Amino acid sequence: MNTSAIKQSMGLSEWAMLITLSMIWGGSFFFNRIAVSELPVLTIVALRVGLAAAILWLIVLATRTPLPDDRKTYGQLFALGFVNSVIPFCLIVWGQTRIGSGPASILNATTPFFTILVANAFLADERLTWQKFTGVIIGIAGVTAMIGVSAFEDAASYVLAEIALIAASIAYAFGTTFARRFRGLPPLIVATGQITSAAIIITPIAIITDQVWTLPLPRTEVMLSVASLAALCTAFAYLLYFRILRSAGATNVALVTFLVPVSAILLGIIFLGESLEPRHLIGMAAISAGLALIDGRLLRRITSPAAP
Repeated sequence: MNTSAIKQSMGLSEWAMLITLSMIWGGSFFFNRIAVSELPVLTIVALRVGLAAAILWLIVLATRTPLPDDRKTYGQLFALGFVNSVIPFCLIVWGQTRIGSGPASILNATTPFFTILVANAFLADERLTWQKFTGVIIGIAGVTAMIGVSAFEDAASYVLAEIALIAASIAYAFGTTFARRFRGLPPLIVATGQITSAAIIITPIAIITDQVWTLPLPRTEVMLSVASLAALCTAFAYLLYFRILRSAGATNVALVTFLVPVSAILLGIIFLGESLEPRHLIGMAAISAGLALIDGRLLRRITSPAAP
């Protein structure tokens, strides 16, 4: 395995991939909302990871990327698929059957908070610092301000759904931290191993539980949403995710959940004609401040004397 230290501050390429990933995963909440209108939760997750696994295997075969040759790695990838895909995907989709995308994205944005705690406990080169902790708190406050506390008014009675989304964030924290052990493998192989394992786990459960043979054929927009979840929000997204994780670490890649609501709102403004409100600017400013604190470079430039 590659044991070189991760970058404490992300470079331009990592930031570009993180922003791209946030735009993709911002769309996943929208696609989930369409899919749950006609399909059961487990079926949505099974279709998402099953189709994504097929796409990733086609890429593996086309690029002739070598596979691991030891059983231990496959066992660890199986565990990663359960913790980093099956659990959070099921919890998030189930939560979105009860609450809207706004509060769901706020609760999802707690992922960096849990990640810095888990990474601090298990990773020697991702220790908790006051800058990271403060940055995460400011980032969560920014997401809440941007979406608006009023988003929770209709969700006040759905406590179990909110707990499910927080539990998904905790699962992501453990999954992202655990995935650091695969830094010696190509991101394509890690993504393929994780998603394939998730498909093996969830597909038989979905078939039996949801009795998929009895489900009516969904509308075209539902099928397109599931296809987008698989191809864009899973196959392509996890290739980016593991590339960032490989070089920048668990805490930095978890920052994508701060940017997901930003991307969703900006896309709505650009493509749906939605208006930019003062709370959006306040929230984005707070998120930017939180990210700058976690990244650390700006603070070091302010506090450190200039080199002669």
